[in-house]
This record gives sequence, structure tokens and C-alpha cells, in this order.
Amino acid sequence: MEAKKRNVVGLLGIYFRGMAMGAADVVPGVSGGTIAFISGIYEELLDTIKAFNIGNFKAIKSDGLVAVWRRINGQFLLALFTGIFTSIISLASLISGILEQEGQTGEKIGLWSFFFGLIIASIIYIAKQVKGWTFKDIIGILLGGALAYYITIASVSEDSNSVFFLFFAGALAISAMILPGISGSFILVLLGAYKPVIGGIKNLIEVVKAGEYSELITVGLPIGIFAIGCLVGLLTFSRVLSWLFKKHEKLTLATLTGFMIGSLNKIWPWKEVLDTRTNSEGEIIPTVTGNLSPDSFEEMYNMESFLPYAIGFAVLGFAIVYGLEIVGNKFKNEQ
Repeated sequence: MEAKKRNVVGLLGIYFRGMAMGAADVVPGVSGGTIAFISGIYEELLDTIKAFNIGNFKAIKSDGLVAVWRRINGQFLLALFTGIFTSIISLASLISGILEQEGQTGEKIGLWSFFFGLIIASIIYIAKQVKGWTFKDIIGILLGGALAYYITIASVSEDSNSVFFLFFAGALAISAMILPGISGSFILVLLGAYKPVIGGIKNLIEVVKAGEYSELITVGLPIGIFAIGCLVGLLTFSRVLSWLFKKHEKLTLATLTGFMIGSLNKIWPWKEVLDTRTNSEGEIIPTVTGNLSPDSFEEMYNMESFLPYAIGFAVLGFAIVYGLEIVGNKFKNEQ
């Protein structure tokens, strides 16, 4: 593909979309692919990733690095992934800190409410893209919803730090991350890889801040293996998704809408813990949770449900999606 010409303002727009994707990817239950879709860059992202092939790399010798850089839409990818990386580095500690708080807290309820509102708006947006629903599309939305719901109720696995496991987890999680409606970070939770990966990122940041560069290889190796797995999964699965959008766009959109509907079960703000396990570090980890109404939550935990607080954050998430939709439509009109 040939790169689209963008000025500094256009590249900044891509960078901020990347930041939004990174923020979503950190939270189990929310997909960065959803943000890419509603902000109008999803198909360009898939086509750009597809351009990373042996043919283009071989052409560096004959055509030159600058020509190949344009061909693979390098500016777009650099701006986008810089935004994603910035967001993950800056928000990983904050968001994981909120999610790891013991018990039910206002911060947790606010965070889940924000993303609940964001996903509701995203469902409406993607469903609107399916023009003229057919029986096949209805089957797609039902199957997508059932699959996503099943994923949300699956039991969480034991944490693992093995090299092969982290590679596999990276390949699987990145495939989910670029798929609207399926959360890559939640796949990591189910596999038992979320804590090792987020913890590894936090440790790497701390080592760099402390200037302990002799520890970089030891601390960075697990994250490096995970990143290689992500790269392999990204280059492979993006081709499958691109083909689906080109050959079966309506059915794919309907199925993605179902994925997002099913994923709402995971991010409902008011939860009760139904089962737990103790990990290798002696920490009690919830493995199965159930949803509660705000009233039932107050009765069970004898604490405030933070309902007005939750509604406010849900409305904010909903509004941000429509802001991204406006930006995405403007972006498409300028093509």
C-alpha cells in the first residue's frame, strides 16, 4: 500500500488515537481494536500491518529505505504505536493499581462504569454499520455474543512466567486486541499472564528510572519474548481479519457486534466474588465473579454503590465514543 500524506496535525491525530487504544488495551474487558474501528483507522491499520512482508523488505536494496517506508505506511504506524506505547507505559501502573485494590472501591466502579458506557456506545456504532440485517447476520451476532460471554465466565488460570507460555500469550492476546469487541488484556487474565506482563512492564520502568541498566536483560527478557509473540500474532491475524472485512464485511461486523455485547458481562461495575484461589505468592485471586444490581451490592457489602458516580463515568465513556466517531467521520471524508 502507498502511504497517505499527512501533516503534523494529522500525525498527532493518529498518535492520540494510539493513546486511546493503549488505554483500552490495559483494561481487561475492553479492546483497543474497538477504538481503532470507531475512530476510522481500522482498515488502514490492517492494510498497514499486511504491508510488512518479505517482498517489501527485499525491496529496500533496489528501491531504497525511504520508498519502502512510504509503501508500508511507516509514518502512520510509528505515530500510532508511539501513542499506544506512551499510554501503556503511563497508565499501566495507574490502572493496574486501581484493579488490584482489595475489595470493592469507588475507583474500581468508576473505571468499569467508564468502559461500560464506552462499550455500549461502540455497540450502537458498529451495529449501525451493518446495512440491512439478514438471517446470516443475526446468526453471526448471536454466535459472537455467546462466544464472548463464555470467555467472560471462564475460570482464570494460574500465573505463569515460562518463556514459551509468554510467547503464546502474546500471540493470542494481540490477535484479540486488534479484534473489536474481544479484550486482549482479558485473554491475558484468563491465561494467567496479565499479572506477569503488567508486573514486568512496571519492573522494567522502575529499573530504567533507577538507572540499573545491568538488570535490563534479566527484567526485560520476559517482556521481549511477549513482544515477539505479539509481533508474530499481529502479522498473522491481521491478514485473516483484512480478508474477512473485504469478503464478508456485513457478517464480520455483525459478529463483532455480538462479541461486544457478550463482553459487557465482564465489565459490569458491581460484582460479587463467587470463587477464589490462592496463587503461588499466597495471594487470593478471584476466579469466578457474578453481577449484582446497585441495590443488591449495597446490601451485600454494606457500602455505597456509588451509583451517581458510576452514571457520570458511563456517560463520559459514551460521549467519548461519539467524539471519536465525529473524528473518524472527518478522517474518512478527508481521504
